[in-house]
Amino acid sequence: MSWLSNALTSSIGRKIIMAVTGLFLCSFLVIHLIGNLQLFKNDGGDAFNVYSHFMGTNPVIRTIEWVLVAGFVFHIYEAIALTGKNRKARGSQGYVENRIGQNSPWASRNMGLLGTVILFFLIVHLYNFFWRARFGTLDKDINNHDDLYTLVVTSFHEWWYVLLYVLAQVALCYHLIHGFKSAFQSLGLTHRKYTPFVTYLGYAFAVIVCAGFAAMPLYFFFLQ
Repeated sequence: MSWLSNALTSSIGRKIIMAVTGLFLCSFLVIHLIGNLQLFKNDGGDAFNVYSHFMGTNPVIRTIEWVLVAGFVFHIYEAIALTGKNRKARGSQGYVENRIGQNSPWASRNMGLLGTVILFFLIVHLYNFFWRARFGTLDKDINNHDDLYTLVVTSFHEWWYVLLYVLAQVALCYHLIHGFKSAFQSLGLTHRKYTPFVTYLGYAFAVIVCAGFAAMPLYFFFLQ
């Protein structure tokens, strides 16, 4: 199986893994956003707590969580490997550095920085919600479900967390704008007729998803 190992650790192989895991994580973002929109229902958090209870107890969802974790791990690992390899390549071609701004968009040159911001937010976010919901002790709502809604509202009244959350969505937006189009290119799904549509779709996806997530902490911080 050495041929498979060599293929997956090559530059092309790493880009394919990045593309597949990236698109998989995009599907997770959509599902996560749709579920979190329950926060906006004017029902005292009942709908959101029911949704959270289902996500935390359904055996199929719990199994998929491990697939999601694997997706994150592979995506982050390959990103670090590719970033290191690209830095070495640029170091051996110093003339490119002189006109780097003319060779690639800002987001593509700073995917490492954007990914670091997102990773830091992800760690804080998982501890604040996932870890505390699964392994902590939360009050119960009227349906005897963990009252995750109150935890969310409380967190979204902390200015530093709201700021971190919004900054992370800005970073994620730039990350998605570049990554969405690049994923299709890495998979060889390019065509002069359809690639412009994929580019515009990537912009729309990034802006809509990230604006949706950013709207949540801003809504509770300023209006609730």
